[in-house]
Amino acid sequence: MQRKSIDLWVGLFVVLGAAALFFLALKAGNMSSLSFEKTYPVVARFDNIGGLKPRAPVKSAGVVVGRVGEIRFDDKSFQAQVTMQMQAGYKFPKDSSVKILTAGLLGEQYIGLEPGGDTALLAAGDRIKMTQSAIVLENLISQFLFSKAAEGSGDKK
Repeated sequence: MQRKSIDLWVGLFVVLGAAALFFLALKAGNMSSLSFEKTYPVVARFDNIGGLKPRAPVKSAGVVVGRVGEIRFDDKSFQAQVTMQMQAGYKFPKDSSVKILTAGLLGEQYIGLEPGGDTALLAAGDRIKMTQSAIVLENLISQFLFSKAAEGSGDKK
């Protein structure tokens, strides 16, 4: 009888361990937020998306209102085309703007959506025209160093 009790506890421990590993795998793959809510696609084009990845959140006022669905390169405009799957419960004006932001100094990137003032609302397949690309830290550092070098060479003259 005691052998069966030990076997039961070991089995329960193994099942809980497997469930914990499954949960961690979903978290690491950014898949823990799987949702079966209705969504509608909205497209935006960016000059530079930085490290933006599919399934990254789309946030407005800090609330997740959608997810990045697909990222493609448009070889006609030479821009990144990002398709966002917006939750059907959230409606935004057509003149809304989006920008790629970073969570923290070196955190993961997400899309920030700022609502406009238009009375017409975004619908499935609409394109957001006002976009702001990701800020690439390396570019900022190189611009800073270049400007300091230019200042230094200008003082010698």
